[in-house]
Amino acid sequence: MNFELSEDIKDLKAGIRDFIENEVEPQAMLIEVNNEIPAGIMKKAKEIGLFGLSVPEEYGGLGLSMVGKAAILEELGRTHNGFTTVIGGHTGIGGVGIVEMGNEEQKRKYLPDMATGDRIGAFALTEPDAGSDASNLKTTAVKKGDKYILNGSKHYITNAPIADIFTVMAVTDPSKGPKGITSFIVERDTPGFIIGKTEKKMGLRGSHSAEIFFEDCEVPAENVLGEEGQGYVNALKILANGRAGMAARNLGSSDKLLEMSLEYAHTRIQFGKPIFEQQIIQHYLAEMALEIEALRSMTYRIAWMVDQKMNVIKEAAMVKLLGSETYNRVADKAVQIHGGLGYISEYPIERFYRDARITRIYEGTSEIQKNIIAAQLAKKYVKQFA
Repeated sequence: MNFELSEDIKDLKAGIRDFIENEVEPQAMLIEVNNEIPAGIMKKAKEIGLFGLSVPEEYGGLGLSMVGKAAILEELGRTHNGFTTVIGGHTGIGGVGIVEMGNEEQKRKYLPDMATGDRIGAFALTEPDAGSDASNLKTTAVKKGDKYILNGSKHYITNAPIADIFTVMAVTDPSKGPKGITSFIVERDTPGFIIGKTEKKMGLRGSHSAEIFFEDCEVPAENVLGEEGQGYVNALKILANGRAGMAARNLGSSDKLLEMSLEYAHTRIQFGKPIFEQQIIQHYLAEMALEIEALRSMTYRIAWMVDQKMNVIKEAAMVKLLGSETYNRVADKAVQIHGGLGYISEYPIERFYRDARITRIYEGTSEIQKNIIAAQLAKKYVKQFA
């Protein structure tokens, strides 16, 4: 199990770090104020290939392994999380379904434009009555000739206001429960497909989510992703991949917070000496570092497992849980170390603190990750204890 990065990935990481420090970070406050990613940043992100992380080279992408992708997402986690979420949503759950489960015709049709960022991807699973209970979908897809007629709605769909290609889960056979769910590729301009209101959120400024509606939306049968009835399984696979990527982003954010906290602890003078000399501050920093290194090890191990085509449903849930909980604990300690400065919006600590909170909710809550882990453990050990 070798996590040593290739020279190409190291060079790419260095380029991404330069892009982040010189172009994204100087405009981070502008993103917060305007709730929008500047066009120049998006243009540069396209030029350096960030939208094509998951797309194979034959379709115009970078074709990175999951380990390589994790390395890049870790770098992106160090900067504005709204920008990172736009990229992560597209290269993760918004695109990996087509990469992994699409047929050759679908890949040739969609992936080249997704690789360049000319068309943005989104993943549409969550509904008003189907959040944590993803098997309780109400959106239906009825086959009529060579088309499926979709009716229903989704909400909290990341990238929806700017997305062009949606991976949508809908019920094709209500009598079969989860086995009656099918995945579809739905294009933005499909008649009967409507983008609703953009949701106002506590954090992730510049990354927008919205409701979407299907009103007798006609989707060609050729846009079924995978096989009919495999949508729930597809969703689990897509989410497992996305959770591994999210852990890498949370790792980068946590590491950045530790760096800022270390610098502040050495420069902030109280009672005639740097606060770093206070044992409680040292303990906070040590605890932050310990959790970050544990997350780093698990993140890259599970990324390696993804590359080996191993079943990672349990492990992906574990690393998503560890990543989001670690990020939140690290952010909380960072605010405490910075004191009042950590609570002021002009300083990035406050932004990271707000942005961290959603990671315990989206792409599966922390509680759902525990349910998944327990269910997978039961599958493995139930016979042993029967």
